[in-house]
Amino acid sequence: MYYIVTGAAGFIGANIVKALNARGETDIICVDNLSHADKFKNLVDCEIADYLDKEDFIELLLDDAWEGEIAAIFHEGACSNTMEADGRYMMDNNYRYTVTLFDYCQAEDVPFLYASSASVYGGGSVFKEERSHEGPLNVYGYSKFLFDQYVRRNWGNLTSQVAGFRYFNVYGAREQHKGRMASVSYHLFNQYQATGKVRLFEGSGGYANGEQQRDFISVEDVVKVNLHFLDHPDQSGIFNVGTGRSQTFNDVAVATVNAYRAAQGEPVLSLAQLREQGILEYIDFPEALKGKYQNFTQADISNLRAAGYDAPLLTVEEGCARYVAHLLQSA
Repeated sequence: MYYIVTGAAGFIGANIVKALNARGETDIICVDNLSHADKFKNLVDCEIADYLDKEDFIELLLDDAWEGEIAAIFHEGACSNTMEADGRYMMDNNYRYTVTLFDYCQAEDVPFLYASSASVYGGGSVFKEERSHEGPLNVYGYSKFLFDQYVRRNWGNLTSQVAGFRYFNVYGAREQHKGRMASVSYHLFNQYQATGKVRLFEGSGGYANGEQQRDFISVEDVVKVNLHFLDHPDQSGIFNVGTGRSQTFNDVAVATVNAYRAAQGEPVLSLAQLREQGILEYIDFPEALKGKYQNFTQADISNLRAAGYDAPLLTVEEGCARYVAHLLQSA
């Protein structure tokens, strides 16, 4: 039986492939678009059965190339650029493609574990998996929201597991290809390594400099959630995947810089000391993000816990320390 991972050369997809390998699974079909070829590096240390481009994959799938041989589909493939202005491309790539996979999985009784996004909540202050709290601010968020709505319309007719994961701010290994869309921790690490300084956006939405708050979750925890649902095919639903804790961008800066300094045998510094010494600077808030930026997110993970996922979740301090150690080791 094969596991299919779309977006397999990407950030979360590659981590899922590696985690499946750790379980002894190597019959994995990796699907991705390698027009940005550097993503291949995410799969170099993975064992897979085959790689397919997205267009070839869909054609083969609908021709029943693996009929009765698919254990599950992890659908992580999407355009994740929240600044993407081509709405037609976004909807075709993120919405229509996902509908096609969902319909196939329902017809063939295949578990379907897919990536949604916390962006569906837009500028709201309540982050619970309910329609009344959803209102995306950009076409990326809308593409994810629309598919969640498609799933909801089909709840009464499900023939196999469907689990959608509304990822909050994910950071961790194998995101280096994402460029400006990589996590703030990744950018801060590189800034500090190169210049001895880090930069954050100045305040917005009534928040002081660097005090905007997000629910930052390590990709290690994201993968564990995916595998939990793989192991519990009786559990379907749409679930927030965050820590349930909101922390500031300043927290991320302090954690990232101090993890780096500790690795070099240097003393840790407080937020005030980072500012006083000019290590932490603030830059103008981008015009392009005004009105389209989530200044606060905090996942309500009660549904995730009710589904049986009871593992502890890394804090920013714990997760950034592990991530910085990985980046230093990989350098």
